[in-house]
Amino acid sequence: MPKTLKLILLSIRDLLVSIGPVAFIVVGLLVLAYWWLDPQPPKQVTLATGPAGSAYAEFGKRYAAALKPNGIDVILKPTDGSLDNLDLLRKGEADVAFVRGGSADPTADEDAGLTSLGALFYEPLWVFYRSEVAQRIEHKKKKSERMKNGEHAELNALVQLKGVKLNIDKPGSGVPQIVDQMLRANHIDPQSIELSHLEQTPAAEALEAGLLDAIVLASAPQSPLVQQLLRTPGIELMNFEQAEAYVRRFSFLSDVTLPRGVVDLASDLPPHDVTLLATTTSLLSREKTHPALRQLFAQSAQAIHSSGGWFNRARDFPNTKTSELPVSPEGDRAINGNPPFWQRYLPFWASNLFERMWLVLGGLVVLMLPLGRVVPPLYQFRVRSRVFRWYAQLRDIEQRADSRAEAPEVLLSELESLEANANKITVPLSYANELYELRSNIYSTRRRLTAMKPAQ
Repeated sequence: MPKTLKLILLSIRDLLVSIGPVAFIVVGLLVLAYWWLDPQPPKQVTLATGPAGSAYAEFGKRYAAALKPNGIDVILKPTDGSLDNLDLLRKGEADVAFVRGGSADPTADEDAGLTSLGALFYEPLWVFYRSEVAQRIEHKKKKSERMKNGEHAELNALVQLKGVKLNIDKPGSGVPQIVDQMLRANHIDPQSIELSHLEQTPAAEALEAGLLDAIVLASAPQSPLVQQLLRTPGIELMNFEQAEAYVRRFSFLSDVTLPRGVVDLASDLPPHDVTLLATTTSLLSREKTHPALRQLFAQSAQAIHSSGGWFNRARDFPNTKTSELPVSPEGDRAINGNPPFWQRYLPFWASNLFERMWLVLGGLVVLMLPLGRVVPPLYQFRVRSRVFRWYAQLRDIEQRADSRAEAPEVLLSELESLEANANKITVPLSYANELYELRSNIYSTRRRLTAMKPAQ
């Protein structure tokens, strides 16, 4: 190997060794920050959905498909509905869940660490009833007026449900609690109605078979059951004429309109606008759910729920206006902010790592500025110590020569050994003068010892 190349490689080695302590500190801080921040999310997340065939179940499948390309496996957990979902979140058995407005306890659930990723869609209260039930309504005057005008009787108020066979979904869905509040607001004793708690699918079948007079469903219009019942002959949808009054009394309710013909334009279904009451379904998560997972769900919600629908225009959802619980920073940024530019160009794992660690990386850059000043002195000390370490031995030889305790021949032998070691020293060219000074001092000491030898 040419001597010049050898010197260059030696200088590089010395520089790397000098940087070692600083690099050790930086790497240690990075490892500590990585452990503390835990930037990479788990590969599995549990999403509490709803009953089979419900809108919650259908949306759950879409979220699972949206997160799959990012290497996240979404475990869909079927439940009876919102109350079950809330219970799973509180117990830590679900990471994310669909929850209907009016189900959560804003104070207790906020204290329990539940946050919203945004409101996703309207979930109307669909009160479907059999056409012949309307013929038995007690408002005979209104009935006779409709019949004279060639109209058929219809239900438009909850007070008309006294004495009917009404199914209000399973308790875990949260629908019975909402219906109970509405009945009591109408001074209706629930005992005056034959209530049942069948699941949605059996209830719809019982309604079509005439075993039930009416059922209450709380679901998005994408629900296959809702789509089916809207098209079933002999099944009608209640028009809430007092919708505005309910909205004023219950903060979790909104009034929405099912426009004429929106179900089927060709069949003009429904044949007129229908006013409905609706809650707003939100996507809730636990504070302990990894921030990166909350971010992925919030971003997926933008793609899944931002299009227009029967009750909203495009980009009305997701929103942060109708959430009962505080909106998490991930949800707020996904809905109201712009994603960082690096998310457009980097894969999820890389953008997430940069996003979680950028503050630490910036801090390390600031820390390295003063630490970097330590490297030149360390480098200089390492190179010069290669030369200076032999001065201790040289000084010892000189002191022993001054004391004349030993024969000059013995000291000259040690000096020759020292000189042989000095000749093996290799230093960068910028430090060659110090090596030559060592050799010069050795030469001076040899001349002195030689002069001390007795003449032959």
